[in-house]
Amino acid sequence: MKEKLARFIAQKSYREGDFTLASGKKSPFYIDLKATTLHPEGAWLIGRLAVQTIKDAGLVVDAVGGMTLGADPIATAVSLVARDEAILWPAFIVRKEPKGHGTARYIEGTENLTAGARLLVVEDVATTGGSSLRAVERLREAGYNPVAVLAVVDRDEGARTAFEAAGLVFFALATLEEIKNAANKQESIPA
Repeated sequence: MKEKLARFIAQKSYREGDFTLASGKKSPFYIDLKATTLHPEGAWLIGRLAVQTIKDAGLVVDAVGGMTLGADPIATAVSLVARDEAILWPAFIVRKEPKGHGTARYIEGTENLTAGARLLVVEDVATTGGSSLRAVERLREAGYNPVAVLAVVDRDEGARTAFEAAGLVFFALATLEEIKNAANKQESIPA
């Protein structure tokens, strides 16, 4: 299933060219994971692999989410696949800025979380880890306990080290190398 996800990402989301990443770094390739996370097959593969990864690690979590926008479809996919296995992991969203009206809060879905809840933070592509570390900081400030970060893709450019330094376990469903290898195989994937 891991290889199938890598192939799916290679076809739907991997691009070569001249790109500037969210971290500000320049890159000769880009992984726009939304084409994968918003596709039913991609979302299902991500949810299935994420749930299996967390179960295999023996990690106890109470909910799953991360920084909007990249984490939103991932958190939903993981939450739904977990439910199919009788595991209740509600999804949550961390905003980049507090909501401009109503509750004016950074975190959505708190009604489904308890104080001190152990949280799995998800993200689409991890480069330096900055986005998820901002989410972790907001979650800790709100009284929650982020215990791990799970990225769909690890670019292997420092995110793991940053997460571990912040006391978080780090998981990646695919590596950049696996996606590049899959891109070279060019197998057809359904639209």
